[in-house]
Amino acid sequence: MLSRSRRLFVRRRDDGAYEPGSPRGSAVALASLGATGVHVRATTSRFDNFDKPLAAVVCALILLGAVMVYSASISLADSPRYHVTPTQFLERHALSLAVAFAAGAVAFSIPLRIWEKFAPLVFLGAVALLVLVLIVGRGALGATRWIALGPLNLQPSELMKLACVLYAANYTVRKQDHMHDFRKGFAPLATVTALIGVLLLLQPDLGGFGVIAAICMGVLFLGGVNGRLFAGIFAALVATFIGVILASPWRFERIKAYWRPFDDEFALGRGYQLTHSLMAFGRGEWFGVGLGRSVEKLHYLPEAHTDFILAVIGEELGLAGVLVVVVLFYWLIKRAFEIGRQAVALERVFAGLVAQGVGLWIGVQAFINMGVATGVLPTKGLTLPFMSYGGSALLAMIAAVGIVLRVDRENRILMRGGRA
Repeated sequence: MLSRSRRLFVRRRDDGAYEPGSPRGSAVALASLGATGVHVRATTSRFDNFDKPLAAVVCALILLGAVMVYSASISLADSPRYHVTPTQFLERHALSLAVAFAAGAVAFSIPLRIWEKFAPLVFLGAVALLVLVLIVGRGALGATRWIALGPLNLQPSELMKLACVLYAANYTVRKQDHMHDFRKGFAPLATVTALIGVLLLLQPDLGGFGVIAAICMGVLFLGGVNGRLFAGIFAALVATFIGVILASPWRFERIKAYWRPFDDEFALGRGYQLTHSLMAFGRGEWFGVGLGRSVEKLHYLPEAHTDFILAVIGEELGLAGVLVVVVLFYWLIKRAFEIGRQAVALERVFAGLVAQGVGLWIGVQAFINMGVATGVLPTKGLTLPFMSYGGSALLAMIAAVGIVLRVDRENRILMRGGRA
């Protein structure tokens, strides 16, 4: 932690990063920050210590998601599979959002030093939930991933993603001197990640394991792991996932369906979701058929309100609506990385890695969901962050954003010479 005399002044290096600098005057430091998109004012108001644009973008994604969840689920009242009213999914989504916003507020109120101290315990708690779901979990669609909690269901794998961000950042800070050593730097975290993978594959949840592996390896890379070592790790992970797919006939069939979804062999089977998702995008064209007028959501496209909500957006709002979603995610991820770089420049490495880890998590999961919906990637059950129906995903994501906002708030306080 910087001393009080050094916290006030920050300078920008030639590579664009920020570092504590000599006191050339706070106006110079603040001007250099403002020139790169970091808006810092002289006032010490609590409201000014809040990244309003970031919160606005997240709220925009959430509100658009709520509208599309209602649009995509309203017809499920006619389905024999569900026994619901036309607004029941929207009502449960609203309840999940209320719980998630409360969790986000709590996460925002906790200083990063507390998160750093208790990151290992948070991780152990998430591991315990992964074990518990295998014992008392509720099954659906051939998977056991949920723990029933009254009107809501808890999906521990979603909470594990947030726990992995915190734990990987904590681990990287503790092992900073061993980042170039395979045995001391990488092997312990790889062993832990493999344990999580086993627990997730027992559910099964290969997609969740992929996101968690990307988070852990990404945070290690951002923390300074040796480039050659990282390339070897990446190759080993790719080989592992290929091995898992080849060892599971039904997963391999899904890959074949991804290659030829419209073939007679797959169009009504493994490729059914993908073919109808692509037809939804095709119907939407440039500006969509109109909000609420999707045909594919009328029991043709399975899971339209969860994994394939982007297809409904593409059909009803067209390419224009999809591009708006993509731009909002791009801005959000970019801002999370900027906040992380600011924290690292202020010698707050844990906070910086957490912010960047959250950005990486959002980016990887959004890319996979969009790739699956558009046929770029094989079909995999992952929700679109902030937008898909799913209480646990919303809870974890909004709590993660609360932590990123806390990192930014502490950055701003430190740059003004205060104490975070």
